[in-house]
Amino acid sequence: MSFPEIVALLSGIALFLFGMGLMGDSLKRLSGNSFAPVLFRLSGTPLRGMLLGTAVTGVIQSSCATAVMVVGFVNAGVMKVKQATGVILGAVLGTSITGWVICLSYLPGGSGIASVLSSATLTGVVALTGILLRMLSKKQRMHDVSDMLMGFAVLMFGLSTMSGSVEGLGKQDWFIDALTSLSHPVIGILIGLVATALLQSASAAVGIVQALSVTGAMTFNEAFPLLMGVAIGASAPVMMSAIGATANGKRAAMIYPVITVAGVIVCASLFYISDAFVHWDFREMKVDPFSTAMVNMVLRAVMAVVLLPFCGLISAVVTAMVKDRKKAGEADPTIRLEERFLAHPALAVEQSRQTINEMAELSEHALLTAMNLFTQWDEERYDEVIRLEETGDRYEDSLGTYLVRLTGQTLTAAENEEVSEYLHTLSDFERLSDHARNLAHSARETMEKRIHFSEEGAHELDVLTAAVCQMASMTVTAFRERDLALAARVEPLEEVIDDLCDQIKLNHIERLQSGKCTINLGFVFNDIITNCERASDHCSNIAVAMIELRSDTFRTHNYTHNLREKESPAFRSAYTEYAKRFAI
Repeated sequence: MSFPEIVALLSGIALFLFGMGLMGDSLKRLSGNSFAPVLFRLSGTPLRGMLLGTAVTGVIQSSCATAVMVVGFVNAGVMKVKQATGVILGAVLGTSITGWVICLSYLPGGSGIASVLSSATLTGVVALTGILLRMLSKKQRMHDVSDMLMGFAVLMFGLSTMSGSVEGLGKQDWFIDALTSLSHPVIGILIGLVATALLQSASAAVGIVQALSVTGAMTFNEAFPLLMGVAIGASAPVMMSAIGATANGKRAAMIYPVITVAGVIVCASLFYISDAFVHWDFREMKVDPFSTAMVNMVLRAVMAVVLLPFCGLISAVVTAMVKDRKKAGEADPTIRLEERFLAHPALAVEQSRQTINEMAELSEHALLTAMNLFTQWDEERYDEVIRLEETGDRYEDSLGTYLVRLTGQTLTAAENEEVSEYLHTLSDFERLSDHARNLAHSARETMEKRIHFSEEGAHELDVLTAAVCQMASMTVTAFRERDLALAARVEPLEEVIDDLCDQIKLNHIERLQSGKCTINLGFVFNDIITNCERASDHCSNIAVAMIELRSDTFRTHNYTHNLREKESPAFRSAYTEYAKRFAI
């Protein structure tokens, strides 16, 4: 090859890789958010998982992206290793679709309809459409479509440049000798494996093999080992994605190399053993881009069909390969906040929703457990409240950081609304567990100092704690179920609790003046009232945030002021109901 031809080859490879990356990234933005949640919701059986993996990979044009998402699901605990096996098997098959897309760049020219359908004409039309969309539309979605079209056009131009630069190699002896060495299965597989690992893309490696087939010097005997090596080499980026993952996440990443290595062994054994007896004539058949795409697809289809019944065995193998060294009690409740999901906002928002719902339920449980300590002291339940408060702190730190990072992604209006709601309510849930801890400390103090409140004071505290427990349960239920009607009933109860606290404080002062209560008892009594009142305030903040953010505004003071000022019939009715239920 001459120097200009070498430069043309390298520039063609560069354009091809850039175009494939641009097209793949835009396809992920266009369809990744809608397809990603489907993977862990509808992958219940190996067959269903394989079909879904094939479909998703065909759309986003990347088996690695699909596999990395699956590793994230398993790492987060929302998908089992056995489920992941079927999906990754489908990803291995689905990536063969890209080879047929690449074939469009090899459509022959000519006259008449052939010239209209030629690769040069198609590239020009796609590029022109893409740039017009970019110039004439201001919508982000149209820009993503433009990027996809421009990426495809650059990809096709790069392939055309590559093919033109290597076209003369088919007549050169050294190139033919080099291809002949590839006919040895082991050498061909190793070269395909290393090339794919370096390129970080099976589709790109297959595209280069297709470009080399244009020389007319490559036969099935040389192409087949290369394509088997490409299948194995695609596991490299998936393995890299498992760095820092849990044991199950690493097991999910191991599925890809186990599947491809096992599949290559099976396919190579079937072909070469049968060839020893039958002597297949097509081994010396010249391949072109179309036949290369066909061989690649058949190879992966055979791998998928043969290995599908053994998904359970594959999951057992990877489980045995990766030992779980984590000791009992080390599990992090926020583990589902996967870094890998940030590139797919729909997934990240869904995982944030599940995590903050867990945090809300944890805060409610902590508060109710602390309240029960006043009527029946239990050291283990006291320790549980302290542990729940510490866990709540970890939730706030991890979830807050994750949500802030998520705001840097491109979110839909609905996703942005959800993230804003979570950011506004996160600290309130954490503060509920803080007040639960304070109440638990007060309960311990009453137990250790053998404090006994007067009959009237004890009754008042029972009514107050019952009202606060009711409010916490109602708030968490409304938040978890996104029930705005139930959220609207929180504020009237908060008003009742405020009035109740004021009345209890006045009654306590009267008991102090009459000698029925002492100053020492009063400190603990006031701490309990204060923590109950503040806990109800945080419940109110959560309910108000839900209502205001759904109205695209966040004016808490305006909402509560207008609500009380107007005293709607619904507010008055709810207030009257709660005032009667929690009267002292």
